[in-house]
Amino acid sequence: MELNRKKFLIKYLLYAKFLKLFVVFILFLFFQSCTISYKFNGASIDYTKTKSISISDFPNVAELIYPPLAQEFSETLRDEYSKQTRLQLLKKGGDMNIEGEIVGYQLTPMAISADSYSSETKLTMTIKVRFTNNKNPEDDFEKTYIAYQTFDSNQMLTDVQDELMTVMVKEIADNIYNDTVAKW
Repeated sequence: MELNRKKFLIKYLLYAKFLKLFVVFILFLFFQSCTISYKFNGASIDYTKTKSISISDFPNVAELIYPPLAQEFSETLRDEYSKQTRLQLLKKGGDMNIEGEIVGYQLTPMAISADSYSSETKLTMTIKVRFTNNKNPEDDFEKTYIAYQTFDSNQMLTDVQDELMTVMVKEIADNIYNDTVAKW
């Protein structure tokens, strides 16, 4: 009698393990086939109509010229669209077109310390942008984007300029992206 009970208990435990594995397997298949995917790039592009974007080089026409700025801005803006959309990037003739120029790059003394010298300096970048949507002309606009960063006046601009420029360029590129395809 004891032997039958042990056999029954072993069969029951094996059956319970098998049942648990079967349920886990079914759940795994269910969740594999029913996936929900969210993309937070915010692009609201109808890819059936809009297939390409052209982003012109942005020349630096500001009074204060920092030579790498024009190239850095143009490339960062192109990267923004190539990484976050499926649009083909063209030099000219895209379904959407972005062009403009860097019109301002200036230093402004900010906080005055007790000895009447500036303790902080603000670096400001201003970029004028013209956006044309050939598939949806009511989206066209011309807008000026401004970004700034402050730094301690005890530092030389040449020591912090690259880091500040990178932050400002990224901020403006994000804003342009949001205004053109994300519609935020």
